[in-house]
Amino acid sequence: MTNSQHQLQGRTEDEVVWYQRRSLLQAAAAWTAAGGFTAAHAQQGRNVVEMRGDVRRNGQALAAGEGIAPGDRIETGPGASVVFTVGKDAFMVRQNTRIGLEGDTPMAVKVLRLLTGAVASVWGRGSERQVVMPTATAGIRGTGVYAEVFPEQDFRSYFCNCYGTVDIAAGGESVVSQASYHQAFWAEVAPRNGRMLTPAGAINHTDEELEFLARLVDQRTAWQIAGRKGSKDGGGQITYPAAPGGSGGSAPASGPTSRARPPSPYGSDY
Repeated sequence: MTNSQHQLQGRTEDEVVWYQRRSLLQAAAAWTAAGGFTAAHAQQGRNVVEMRGDVRRNGQALAAGEGIAPGDRIETGPGASVVFTVGKDAFMVRQNTRIGLEGDTPMAVKVLRLLTGAVASVWGRGSERQVVMPTATAGIRGTGVYAEVFPEQDFRSYFCNCYGTVDIAAGGESVVSQASYHQAFWAEVAPRNGRMLTPAGAINHTDEELEFLARLVDQRTAWQIAGRKGSKDGGGQITYPAAPGGSGGSAPASGPTSRARPPSPYGSDY
């Protein structure tokens, strides 16, 4: 049975339905009318789709009309959030979050450092980039991901490969995650049952969030392309209808594998 209902752990319902806010919809419409992804890609300073509450860039309040670029440190206060794009990538930063963006050019984030809080992001095709958390590092190409750091759990990290291929490493362990519908992991502070990377359910983020971010950069999620969803249990699979005379199957290679990278169903750049 398909279950796309989100599960909350230490987050509020309002935080995961931000894509429904009237202010965001109006801001996104205005952003699109002004050229959206194409304009933001060509012009610096026009890449913030919407911000709410106390959002700071490099310690100073982010003002309307200002942009966000690699080299910036972003911090959101209680009840605050910010949605922005950098080049071919889109980001949504939740409240009480601190991140650092690193890169060689103004139009490409090479490293997103998540110190605390949570970020949903969609990354375009290109060379490998990284999401770095206190207890894990994720190497990504083109994919959608959700990452969260829990300070009340000694900065234990949570990472969901919502779709695409991701190399995840924690405490000397590593897996290649290839998912078409939400494969999630805890990156532990200390070994749990002898492991530093343990399976997790899909928590604190929604399909609609990833779809919204993908649309900002002219992309679609894997489940939009497939026209179906899977079970949002953290397993990463989309189950396909049974073929005549046979049983149903799953999207190929969606579970964790060895370090050898399996073929990607999303193309050679993923």
